[in-house]
Amino acid sequence: MNRIGERIKKKRELHKLNLNELAGKVGISPSALSQIEKSKSYPSIVTLKSIAENLHTTVGELMGENEAIANNPVVLRNEMKLTDQNRSGTNIYLLSHNDTNKQMDTYLVRFAKTSGMENLLSDTHGQVFCHVLSGEIRFQIEEKTYLLKQGDSIYFNVKSSREAVNNADGISEMLWVQSPANF
Repeated sequence: MNRIGERIKKKRELHKLNLNELAGKVGISPSALSQIEKSKSYPSIVTLKSIAENLHTTVGELMGENEAIANNPVVLRNEMKLTDQNRSGTNIYLLSHNDTNKQMDTYLVRFAKTSGMENLLSDTHGQVFCHVLSGEIRFQIEEKTYLLKQGDSIYFNVKSSREAVNNADGISEMLWVQSPANF
């Protein structure tokens, strides 16, 4: 129970929120939030739920429910989690367990024919490495266009304007690795 405060602080810092900002969103005083983060007091369920929502996580995650999973570095094919999808037919699968200590996120991006990445992985920050596993993907980074085929890779800063579209006649798949992790 005393690690809840550590997890809240770590998530808050990852989201680049100061104590005042998160406390204001949650509806508690900054000193109350500080006490929670230092494990000198414990939040009510209602407050914990509000903290979790404002940190884009779950109460269970803040309580450590996934820590046993995080100690297992293996994700089997049938354990991949669909984390997002868009209307054009692109699916994003998480290839690692949730872990507040990880330094990067890894995803399998599966593109349907002619689909793109609009509205997917758009709130990321840092740097991204992509490797085309199958098919053909057209990337546009800033003003330049790159046509990547199976086995090709690309690396870019997330601040760059970017677009990725399946250029193959069927499904294309790509490995997407970003650092730092996006919780």
